[in-house]
Amino acid sequence: MSAVPGENVLEIRFPSRGDRLKLVRGLVRDAAALCGCSEDCTEGVVIAVNEACMNVIQHAYQRDPNGEIILEIWHDRDRMIFRLVDFASPVDVEKVRPRELDDIRPGGLGTHFIREVMDDSAFLPPPDGAGNLFQMVKRIS
Repeated sequence: MSAVPGENVLEIRFPSRGDRLKLVRGLVRDAAALCGCSEDCTEGVVIAVNEACMNVIQHAYQRDPNGEIILEIWHDRDRMIFRLVDFASPVDVEKVRPRELDDIRPGGLGTHFIREVMDDSAFLPPPDGAGNLFQMVKRIS
């Protein structure tokens, strides 16, 4: 993977199972607090990372519980960097966009939450052997 500036706060690997996200949310919450995020910032980051993980589970792995996800959390001065790596088929980045908010139906708002909470998010070239690398950046105020 390409180098990330700052300190590696956490790196975890977990299966592509929704029931593992409670554990992930707790770790993200603790990491955000450790890095100096306010309560509001922390809760927003937890939601955004959870939504990104759910997107990997639902769309990249198509709910296959045997996939693997890697979450890296980095702290660089006034920002946190979150990287999600999966080993599914590469996604079509052009198809990853939020649906219209007036389209009332369950689901489909994950990318909207991510864009609202994070200061930057993008798919980056994945490391060898991986399918996708999604990076989110949050400035700490």
